[in-house]
Amino acid sequence: MVKEKEKKVLTPEEKGAKKKRRRKIFLRVLCGILAVIVLFVGVTSCITVVSFRSNLQKTQLFSSVGSAELELENTANGGWTIYTDKELKIMQLTDIHFGGGWMSMKKDSMALNAVAAMISAEKPDLVIVTGDVAYPILMQAGTINNKSGAKLFASLMESLGVYWTMTFGNHDIELHSRYSREDIVDFYSSGDYPHCLMQRGPENVDGCGNQVMKIVNSDGVITRALILMDSNAYTDDYIPLLRANYDNLHPNQIQWYRDTVAELNAQNEKTFSAMNAEKATKYAASFPVVPTSVYLHIPMTEYRDAWNEYVANGYADTEDVQFRYGVQGEAVCCPANEDDMFETMLELGSTDTVFCGHDHVNTYSVTYKGIDLTYGMSVDYLAYIGIYKQGAQRGCTIIRYQPDGSVEYHPENYYQDKYISYYEKETVNME
Repeated sequence: MVKEKEKKVLTPEEKGAKKKRRRKIFLRVLCGILAVIVLFVGVTSCITVVSFRSNLQKTQLFSSVGSAELELENTANGGWTIYTDKELKIMQLTDIHFGGGWMSMKKDSMALNAVAAMISAEKPDLVIVTGDVAYPILMQAGTINNKSGAKLFASLMESLGVYWTMTFGNHDIELHSRYSREDIVDFYSSGDYPHCLMQRGPENVDGCGNQVMKIVNSDGVITRALILMDSNAYTDDYIPLLRANYDNLHPNQIQWYRDTVAELNAQNEKTFSAMNAEKATKYAASFPVVPTSVYLHIPMTEYRDAWNEYVANGYADTEDVQFRYGVQGEAVCCPANEDDMFETMLELGSTDTVFCGHDHVNTYSVTYKGIDLTYGMSVDYLAYIGIYKQGAQRGCTIIRYQPDGSVEYHPENYYQDKYISYYEKETVNME
């Protein structure tokens, strides 16, 4: 029979010494971990500064495109009046996604190259970005500083010498990002970037950047208005990485839209009343209401409804839905709830076109109940895993507003020979 080994009984002094050794080991391990974290943060912070400055310097290498200067007047609540009797050429860009950190340095450079190449070739009068200039996601960008991406774009546009404005996207101001909506819009509108037209907009309306741009001819008639709206970001029950419940346009924003359309129509009626009868009659027939285009980031639920109806009908037009162009590359990421914006558009009869972003590989345009709902071509190299290898969705949308108030628009893919990039274009899958 084997005797069991007797368990040694430790004295109180020995127990105390053992606990002390364990505490020392724990503290050494903890200090080691903290030292590694501090070293990692220090090194990556230095790399972030260096990489950001490198890309910021690249923005200075692009030359001014020499597009005609707009005759602009700043109006109340952050709006603008554009005076012209000619065609106004707009370039819609969306979801550029500048990370601004050490992890996104290469992809940020690729995005700079693409944006500069398209603007240099197209020479638009105005660029409208429908959200997500910045992408301050730590795991992909290496920073939560959302002002870094904003600086890259603003600096690039000053070098190109083209007027621009934007609506905020959900990533421009993340819940965890360093700067708020107000901080970023104040940065854009500070005066340091004279070609930036973005401003806060009316204080009594939710969001930042709600603004109206009126196109006015030499007779003082508003031939078209561009209405930019902050589509907000997430609902209160959003849980990062687990749930993405996107917000709606808020009731006071929809009321602001309603009031804006009424004000535009009233301005034209006042202008008509000061004209001779023949001219007034002609204009009143051409502009019974002021035609408007709405620009926002997150697609309205009607984008989903229209596409679902089109698919349910065997990818064929219906009475309410007419397909124009493009593809659906992903589910429509629209708000979780309904709002009255589309119904208000139908009621007022002013808006004929809506342009959005947000879903990077959706490029379709459909007419739904008489209103064109269009996705812009995205730029993103960073946010979607592997999207830098895909090219069919990357580009811009060219929108032309005519003196008679009509609009024509079409998508343009970046990987065309006419877009000559400063650096060599990457090879991508175009399927």
